[in-house]
Amino acid sequence: MRVPSFFGRIWCLAGWLLLAVAGAAIADGAAPMLTLTQGTESRELTLEQIEATGLHAVEMRHPEGPAGTFSGVWLNDFLAAQGLEEARRVRFIALDGYTTFLTPAQRREKRYLLVTRLDDEPVGEASLGPLMLVVPEDAKAAQEGSVPMTRWIWAIREISAR
Repeated sequence: MRVPSFFGRIWCLAGWLLLAVAGAAIADGAAPMLTLTQGTESRELTLEQIEATGLHAVEMRHPEGPAGTFSGVWLNDFLAAQGLEEARRVRFIALDGYTTFLTPAQRREKRYLLVTRLDDEPVGEASLGPLMLVVPEDAKAAQEGSVPMTRWIWAIREISAR
């Protein structure tokens, strides 16, 4: 068995430190986590930038499993802060390619919460993160299956507006 040299150990330690710093950057909101696209222009947003309009929290159980305090920003407030409140169609794209759309009428009909945190921590992939879109007022009905979840989406990686 070969024992790593002193420099090999230093490089290994440096790699672990880099991974720890990258993980901390994501957790503290410094790393990009969402692509926001308008027409042909795209930009990356950090957790801190997404949450800039202020967090709102609701206690609920997501029909797909996670339960607790879901915190995030109201979708219409987020879109207004990004200059997209007049978008005719907003498309949400998940990590697995699933897509859903919302029109202005649908956004006026219900209050959508763009969830960034679960129990005060950034939403991890195991809990349907990094971002999810929910309708808090429909949570119980969605669990019971009496309202469709066609506009609920999780593991959001991109929001595109037209």
